[in-house]
Amino acid sequence: MQELPQMPEKSGNSLYGKGPIFAVAPMVDWTDRHYRFFARRLSQHALLYTEMIVADAILRGDRDKLLGYDASEHPLVLQLGGNDPRKMAEAARIAEEFGYDEINMNVGCPSDRVQSGTFGACLMQEPGMVAECVAAMKAVVRVPVTVKCRIGVDEQDPEVALRDLVSRVADAGTDAVWVHARKAWLQGLSPKENRDIPPLDYALVHQLKLENPNLFIGLNGGLQTLSQSLEEMKGLDGVMLGRAAYHDSAMLTAVDGFFPHPLTGAAALDHKGVDFSERGHRLDLSFWAEIRDVMADYASGHIANGGRLAHVTRHMVGLFQGWPGARRYRQILSSDATRQGAGPEVIHAAFDAVFEAAATKQAAE
Repeated sequence: MQELPQMPEKSGNSLYGKGPIFAVAPMVDWTDRHYRFFARRLSQHALLYTEMIVADAILRGDRDKLLGYDASEHPLVLQLGGNDPRKMAEAARIAEEFGYDEINMNVGCPSDRVQSGTFGACLMQEPGMVAECVAAMKAVVRVPVTVKCRIGVDEQDPEVALRDLVSRVADAGTDAVWVHARKAWLQGLSPKENRDIPPLDYALVHQLKLENPNLFIGLNGGLQTLSQSLEEMKGLDGVMLGRAAYHDSAMLTAVDGFFPHPLTGAAALDHKGVDFSERGHRLDLSFWAEIRDVMADYASGHIANGGRLAHVTRHMVGLFQGWPGARRYRQILSSDATRQGAGPEVIHAAFDAVFEAAATKQAAE
């Protein structure tokens, strides 16, 4: 087993109670260790999540491969999938030994795979089982145990289903509830359609917070920009962005100016004197040159260990949205990085395309 990072003594509310939280949502095939390393270079204060990992996989599989991460990724949450309190508790205990800062239970994923295993969004129909899992995990770990859920599934009345689930997991001791403010239709809609078609109901999440003033309630679903997130978060405790933060990842560079560090409580940074675009992207090229060099070094290490450059660079394509040279940047990473033997020089070439375009624009002005 890898040498575990030395973490401070944990308590049940170590991530909650220090101020509002900005989180990047767990996303299957996207929020892997390479993405998280990259995202942490852009924001020190964002709370990062793993992809959902099924409890059975942790109990039976290669734990170092499933749970390993770079120590710089903290604050870091493991999202667990499952429905057996005993297995969930044991998987949570193992994850705590690996140094994760929180265990989150998936009660929101609508994919066919989780439906066949009767977990994820299916568990909106089994709130008692969710509460049992939360209580079992709370009994064996010191880190926070949280829930990420939908407002309901299929023909459920969200006004009833969401309140029932939240009441039960609150009684079981959950430290936070992150609500994706849409229903999930388990029959008739694909996972992709379930992210867009069911209507959003932010008002219900706000009402839920009014009814549970002492419980952390965070909002997820449909949020596109940092400014919109800050507006919709008013009265709530946190916001969680998924695809928007992934596809326009430079927005993460502005997060630390509005949100404290979830673990240390360090205040939001004073960004006076830092030049940001209207999209919330840092504009100073020296900052981006540092990102380039760190990611090139990281990619070199990954390749030396038998990996491929594209494992890293596929997560970086969303940088520089709206910048001069962004199209060429994307072309280089999308084509050259996938070629046999591609190395970190591809990252340098992609960033240089942006830097050269920026210099040309500045000269023309």
